Amino acid sequence: QLQLQESGPGLVSPSQTLSLTCTVSGGSITTNYNYWSWIRQPPGKGMEWIGYIAYNGVTHYSPSFESRTSISRDTTNNQFTLHLSSVTPEDTGVYYCAGGPRPALDPSGYKKWGQGTQVTVSS
Repeated sequence: QLQLQESGPGLVSPSQTLSLTCTVSGGSITTNYNYWSWIRQPPGKGMEWIGYIAYNGVTHYSPSFESRTSISRDTTNNQFTLHLSSVTPEDTGVYYCAGGPRPALDPSGYKKWGQGTQVTVSS
């Protein structure tokens, strides 16, 4: 059974780069036609899709995040990582990794989710 687990710092200082890793078990991130996304939910707001990395390593980002986001992967350890630079307190929220069989640009397109990890941006 496919499982996803986020890991990373719970507290990040403003202007720094936030890096979160998703470890996938029960399936390979290189399996054809699977897409692996990062999604977040700021406090009191809805879900926001950040971007995905595809089974073949191709990435696609939301225009809202594109200028300061990159997603990389480690196929040996079956992980993918979000890098979000120049963070501000507005980047505080719960961050989720998710996977699905379509290149969805909306959180609703993903069937398998991690449990989420709280990130707070504060000095």
